Amino acid sequence: MVSIAVIGLGNFGCRVLDELIDSEADIIIIDRDREIVEKYKERVRDAYITDAINQEALKKMIPDDIDSVVVDLGGQLESSILVTNYLHKLGVRRIIVKAKSDEQGEILKLVGATLVILPDLDAAQRIAPLLMSSVLFNFMQISEGFALAEISVLPEMVGKSLVNINFRQHYGLNIVAWRRGRQSDFSFVDSPDFVVEEGMSLLAAGTDGAIHSYVEKKVEAVSHNKKLFSNFFHHR
Repeated sequence: MVSIAVIGLGNFGCRVLDELIDSEADIIIIDRDREIVEKYKERVRDAYITDAINQEALKKMIPDDIDSVVVDLGGQLESSILVTNYLHKLGVRRIIVKAKSDEQGEILKLVGATLVILPDLDAAQRIAPLLMSSVLFNFMQISEGFALAEISVLPEMVGKSLVNINFRQHYGLNIVAWRRGRQSDFSFVDSPDFVVEEGMSLLAAGTDGAIHSYVEKKVEAVSHNKKLFSNFFHHR
């Protein structure tokens, strides 16, 4: 079973906790605000009401086999640095820390953070591609330069299998799931013989550049079809 600690129950920490709370993970929470710890304590493995900037206290609260620790100490950069460094010294493999700027992020990485989250930037990266395209339904940045995107299909793909389309080589994307209708659940694609049908949405994984190129191809295809449609009526 995965074990995760959340240190600091600010907005980001609580959002992460809310996503994890019904999972199979063993969860530990640490915060000095009694009220918010009381709110969650019955739904997690261990809950501590304390200040996390004490190294000896952290050593007692964080088990040796912890998988990940999420740190959200708000705007307290000094506290975030100390806690991150303590966790690094304790040998925690994955330390995810919220920061307010790239500069803060660089400092936190220097003292041991394995991943720095910039909530405002991450939200902007998620929203901006959706604003720019009507063929990109969902977009989630996984890491720098790599993302998951829900895309519509190109007309020339309909009725063909992924292997016949040569999807990975042609578009630089891996198709991992599909669904029909925006409200339905995704189903995993488990074979290269999967056949693409009209009206499907595809969940693709790849670089930002590959996703952008695919979206441009879709836009070009739509523009081309509109031009043909217009010319047909113009010459009648």
